[in-house]
Amino acid sequence: MDENTARLAEQLKSNPALLRQLAQSKDGQALMRMLTQQDQGAALQKAAQSAARGDTADMVRMVSRLMQSPDGAALVERINKALRK
Repeated sequence: MDENTARLAEQLKSNPALLRQLAQSKDGQALMRMLTQQDQGAALQKAAQSAARGDTADMVRMVSRLMQSPDGAALVERINKALRK
């Protein structure tokens, strides 16, 4: 995970209102679709549960895979820009 994405994750973790704003946005919904399309969300749910216990490795892997696609990288970049405003 690059530095910008790690910073975004920290912002979202510490600011529930920002997380809600992201979840309701068009890009946030697109992100959820991309993260859940292969297995109807099973991997995301497992990664979220692990992250809640302090183990973020699964979440990092998911985001890293997403960032390998041009569409995924562009989506994360748009989200980063929108949340910096």
